[in-house]
Amino acid sequence: MTTQADHGPAIELVGLTKRFGRTLAVDHLSLQVARGSTFGLIGPNGAGKSTTIRMLMGVLSPTAGEARVLGMDVRTEPVRLKQRVGYVPEMHHEYRWMRVEEVIGFCRSLYPSWNDRTCREMLDLFALDPRKKVKHLSKGTLAKLSLLLAISHEPELLVLDEPMVGLDPIAREEFLEGVLRTLCDRGQTVLFSTNTLDDVQRLADTVGILHDGRLLVHRNIEELLGSTKRIRATLGDGGRPGRVPAGTVWQRVEGREWLVTVGDFSPEKVEQIRAESGVEHVEVIDLGLEDLFKDFIKGQRAGS
Repeated sequence: MTTQADHGPAIELVGLTKRFGRTLAVDHLSLQVARGSTFGLIGPNGAGKSTTIRMLMGVLSPTAGEARVLGMDVRTEPVRLKQRVGYVPEMHHEYRWMRVEEVIGFCRSLYPSWNDRTCREMLDLFALDPRKKVKHLSKGTLAKLSLLLAISHEPELLVLDEPMVGLDPIAREEFLEGVLRTLCDRGQTVLFSTNTLDDVQRLADTVGILHDGRLLVHRNIEELLGSTKRIRATLGDGGRPGRVPAGTVWQRVEGREWLVTVGDFSPEKVEQIRAESGVEHVEVIDLGLEDLFKDFIKGQRAGS
């Protein structure tokens, strides 16, 4: 029977908050991720990405707020959640006393949706030795095993916390282009957190930027790139910037150069800067996701 929850967002967070003593790790985070989309969660170290994901997966209990995944309350339906979601944590905790084939056999018995063909393909892709004991695997090979276990039961939602850490460049590219892109293209919902912003720009439909536990941005990635621009103005001798345009994300004055990044770019913003006293030349610069991300974070740290 199809319920209303089956048509709602894949992920819904409402006021999600986590404190560790006096430290506020996640600050009243509200967020929705649509089914069938690929969502990239980015932020500097310590921004709260892994803490958010761990609450999302029921590993950590929130201090306040709610988290729903595929219509399920993560606190009250942990078994159903694990059946329908594939999860690769930042730290890998597979059964270290088992061999690779034993771990696979154990996990296979837990999931009715386990796909042997997918499992074999992942074994071949990552060149995993089924007879090797997990405790003897390198960090990168552990990451490959975690990915295999998360994907082989064909979950409705795949949650990846820094999934490429430890992968060699060839395995990383094969996973991104061979596995993850296939999942994204066929409409499987994917949430992944990473510090490699090129991966987010290549694969994600939407992106969220976390800073100090707060969600600064949640936008369609093409819309975000199209509406966030850097304006460079050259100042005459002794010139100083006047009024900063509304919607400024970050600005810097160095010598005769005035840089202004705006999050709601329009030709009017350019004309406003051009009209400032002492401005001699103005140009508009397109930004990639990495530079855009840096400007949002620098703006927050500067109190813009």
